[in-house]
Amino acid sequence: MLDDETDLHDAKMADGAEIHPLFHGAPQTSDFRKLRKRLVQQVRAAIDTYGMIERGARWLVCLSGGKDSYTLLAVLHELKWRGLLPVDLLACNLDQGQPGFPATVLPEFLTKMGVPHRIEYQDTYSVVTAKIKPGGTMCSLCSRLRRGNLYRVARGAWRVRKVVRPSSLVTTAMTFLKPSS
Repeated sequence: MLDDETDLHDAKMADGAEIHPLFHGAPQTSDFRKLRKRLVQQVRAAIDTYGMIERGARWLVCLSGGKDSYTLLAVLHELKWRGLLPVDLLACNLDQGQPGFPATVLPEFLTKMGVPHRIEYQDTYSVVTAKIKPGGTMCSLCSRLRRGNLYRVARGAWRVRKVVRPSSLVTTAMTFLKPSS
């Protein structure tokens, strides 16, 4: 295994690889390739437009395990793999202590794929269930606790410059439209 990420990039490109390994196993259709290419281009354009790159900075990529965060992680790694994102990426998942959460799936996958990661455990689930009345909406409190813990991780030993969280209009709208408890 190569230690230098640049050598790893060069070796993969020399092997004729067209996509980052995080996309392996994805559909091989032309529609998917077009979608992947469009996502990579749009993320790169947003990074350039807003001047988000500080060479050598560290970015914490928040990873829930859902499709939005996984796609963002894969796109950022593809940009880095292609030499277009000169930052260090650390995937971080916050295990909030929810019953039935498959705690081993994500770390095993990230390790297998060679993605630097940190799994942070904070039992926010018990805090939320203690504070919210039965039948009430937990989303806003849970979200605030999750963000607070992720920002604490970012400020910690890894000294992250940017915290990257996927967010969609649908997720934002659902949070605002839920009744308060």
